[in-house]
Amino acid sequence: MINLAGLGRTVAATAIILSAVMVPAVRAQDVTDEQVKAARAAIEAINATNGFDNILPNLAERLKTNLIQSSPNHQELITKTVDEKALELAVRRADLEREAATIYAKTFTVDQLNAITAFYTSDAGKKLLKDGPIASREMIKAADIWAAGISRDLNTAATKELGATLTAGQQPVPDATAEKPAQ
Repeated sequence: MINLAGLGRTVAATAIILSAVMVPAVRAQDVTDEQVKAARAAIEAINATNGFDNILPNLAERLKTNLIQSSPNHQELITKTVDEKALELAVRRADLEREAATIYAKTFTVDQLNAITAFYTSDAGKKLLKDGPIASREMIKAADIWAAGISRDLNTAATKELGATLTAGQQPVPDATAEKPAQ
């Protein structure tokens, strides 16, 4: 009887593991062609996968560098061979595009994907893609400057207030880590 209880737990654990493995595969089949088409358009509109363009060339360059360091006398052969093999593998970039489209298709509805595409192909969307990173960097700089000023002013105000109410032996030491403004 004890062996059957152990067998039951094993079967239950196996069922849980199989369901965890199989559910994502089933969900991938739930994506329609319409969803994938809309997802590909949205991905293209926002340049979502452009950052992946350099993966294979960078990997090839890294491999060439490592191989040439090991066998410097064969630099020409190594370069030629790695470049040829990289070109053969370049067709697999489509696999990444398909995966990205599937992810977007699962994440957004067709209407949402179409709205994303419409916005990012508009003048405002193109401007956001082009100048958004610059604006974000500038906002981070502004926030850093603001935080430094707030830190300085908070430290000064709190130290002054506490200094007025605490006795001389109990006065807090000003924050030595507070950022000092550039002069």
